[in-house]
Amino acid sequence: MGTEPRLGSKVFYKIGEVSRLTKLPAYVLRFWESEFSFLKPKKSRGNQRLYIQRDIETVLEIKRMLYEEGHTLEGVKRYWVRRGRAASRPLSAKEMAKKLRGDLQAIVKILESNNR
Repeated sequence: MGTEPRLGSKVFYKIGEVSRLTKLPAYVLRFWESEFSFLKPKKSRGNQRLYIQRDIETVLEIKRMLYEEGHTLEGVKRYWVRRGRAASRPLSAKEMAKKLRGDLQAIVKILESNNR
């Protein structure tokens, strides 16, 4: 088969490519779309899901929260609701540092998964 897709090498990724990048089965990605209202990839004319890099980063963050940190689906949903509300107000230095740390950890995971 072809080479593994690399995050950032394309504008749109199909669900199979996202599945390989995130190491999650496609059915999990489809389930998460039904559970998280903010995770809505665009659809092509042929009704294929087209993920952008931001969607993939969101999937990786959800995966980290569920699998590594042990949150429940409801807990992750509450976090994203609070995060949406918090985005409208300025962050304190401590909150910004915590957010940046999580972002950097997600980036490291992406880089590590691409090097394997």
